Amino acid sequence: MDEARATRTTPQWWSRPRPTPPPRATAPEPRREPLGDEAGTRPVPRHGEDPYATPPYGDPGPWSPAPLVQHPGSTPAAGTPVPSGVVPDAPVPVPAAPTAPASAPPTGPTGPAPAGPAPVPSAWRGYDPWARPPARTTPPAVGTGPGRARRARLLAVLLACVLVAGLAGGYLGALLERNGEFGTVTLPQAAPVGPDRPEDSVAGIAAATLPGVVTLHVSGGGAQGTGTGFVLDERGHILTNHHVVSPAGADGRIQVTFSSGQTAQGRLVGGDGGYDLAVVKVDGVRNLKPLPLGDSDAVRVGDPVVAIGAPFDLAGTVTSGIISAKERPITAGGDDASDVSYVDALQTDAPINPGNSGGPLVDVEGRVIGVNSAIRSAEGQLGETRGGSIGLGFAIPVNQAKRVAEELINTGRATHPVIGVRVDMSFTGDGARVGVADGGRPAVVEGGPADRAGIEEGDVITAVDGDVVRTGEELIVKIRSHRPGDRLDLTVLRDGREESVTVTLDTAGGE
Repeated sequence: MDEARATRTTPQWWSRPRPTPPPRATAPEPRREPLGDEAGTRPVPRHGEDPYATPPYGDPGPWSPAPLVQHPGSTPAAGTPVPSGVVPDAPVPVPAAPTAPASAPPTGPTGPAPAGPAPVPSAWRGYDPWARPPARTTPPAVGTGPGRARRARLLAVLLACVLVAGLAGGYLGALLERNGEFGTVTLPQAAPVGPDRPEDSVAGIAAATLPGVVTLHVSGGGAQGTGTGFVLDERGHILTNHHVVSPAGADGRIQVTFSSGQTAQGRLVGGDGGYDLAVVKVDGVRNLKPLPLGDSDAVRVGDPVVAIGAPFDLAGTVTSGIISAKERPITAGGDDASDVSYVDALQTDAPINPGNSGGPLVDVEGRVIGVNSAIRSAEGQLGETRGGSIGLGFAIPVNQAKRVAEELINTGRATHPVIGVRVDMSFTGDGARVGVADGGRPAVVEGGPADRAGIEEGDVITAVDGDVVRTGEELIVKIRSHRPGDRLDLTVLRDGREESVTVTLDTAGGE
């Protein structure tokens, strides 16, 4: 017995029989018909549910059926005989709970039990290894049914909205970046300005001057050209450059076009290549607008000026600038000495191009102070070149042009002031050296202004009225800027000594 007691196996917690509580009068649960193959396979609860009982920790709730538990018998001790036909540890069938009559509805202490669906077994119920597993039902496939279709439609609508919003945002952003605002773009504009301009403005000067400016188209002797001129008086006299009308010669053609578009035939009254000035006359033209002449001696460096002409046959072109320098000695013309002009010019940065020649250079009062005559091109050439303007334009001072024009109109010829010496153009030193007798021609004209002042052959003239003379061309320019009869003070260098002499200019005929 002691051996049998010592070897008896102690029951484990999961195999210990649980005492069956006495049945309590509880309201039976309404009978629920089994579904599908669940009928006949689902275990029947051992007792009715007590809706008012409080389950212990971990036990089923009040609405859960009794646990499907089978209580195994105890394992006999080793050596204990087992009756035949009895299998150790065979499960003991659980008797079915009595079913209350359907005609007597259950009642609790306080009233009928609440009606509702059968409670679903909880995951927290006690574990019973002997219970038959419940029938497994297959859940519907994930992602099928009308719910997924609705979600797909919702997603499509959402993506479409995002796409439209992105496009709209990009368009509006570009619109804002380009215009800075929505809607139609309206650019600001200043209030209209009246047609009148200040008389001293470029527009005012141009409006007053253009009616007196003409364009000249010249042809003859197999050559042709275009230049500019301006009206001197109501009789039809027009002043221009000599090199503009020289192609016409004696039998050429000069066509004059006014700013109004009216044209007329012009004839050459006279010209002088040494001054590069000429006068043309038109007949039968009414309502001429002569331009007033100013005083070129009163001009100061930096004064604003306006140039008007027909560069490259673009009639009525207006440019503006300032007086860059005064008394700038220049020479311009052809290879023949008779075609070379010597001008003590006004320098301006107002753009002057081929076709501007002969046009007026006017001040802020609209008065002519010079006749546009030459330019210096990038190639270093002077005169009518195709190099274009680089801001170095030259004009004949109007005081000199006025004197020459009067002589041409009155006599057909212009006079040239001289001192009566022949200048050595090959001299490379500073100043203008008087030449020597050549071929029986004396270098100093006997009885002329220089001879009377005591100037001798080989003397070097270094200044005229205090202005430095560096070359023979500059001496000629300085002399021709005066009238015959004017008195000049010359500085002469002889045998290393400077002397000052005074000469009175004489007259020489000119072409």
